[in-house]
Order: sequence, then structure tokens, then C-alpha cells
Amino acid sequence: MKRLSVAVAALALIGSLGCTNMSKTQQGALSGAALGAGAGAAIGALSGGNAGIGAGIGGALGGMAGALIGNSQEKRGY
Repeated sequence: MKRLSVAVAALALIGSLGCTNMSKTQQGALSGAALGAGAGAAIGALSGGNAGIGAGIGGALGGMAGALIGNSQEKRGY
């Protein structure tokens, strides 16, 4: 479990380094997917389920939520 958390954190850090040329929607989707995957993996592992399935579901939901929030920020001009 600890290895998975470190791997997700490392991927999130690496992914965030390349965000300078991305739109707010794209940045939100990437950030949301990384955070969602990490949270989903943790919840899946702690609840006795499959951490991989939790990461997949969390990543998908986090990516969608992040994209919606990023898109909203683009429209508002943030």
C-alpha cells in the first residue's frame, strides 16, 4: 500500500510539472485524476477491496470532476 501511495504521488508531481502549456480544463482533469486515483486506491486497500479497481474508479471520477472545475474556471477567467 505504501508503495502505491508513493507511486501515485510521484506521478502526480511529474504530471504537474508539464502543466504550463495546458488549459485550466486539462490541468483540472489531470490533477483530479491523480488525486482520485490515489484516494481510490487507498480506500480500496483499506476497505479490504482491490486497490487497482479503486484507483481506476477514483481516477475516472476525479478526472471528470477536475475537468468540470477547470472548465468553470476558464469560463470565469481565473
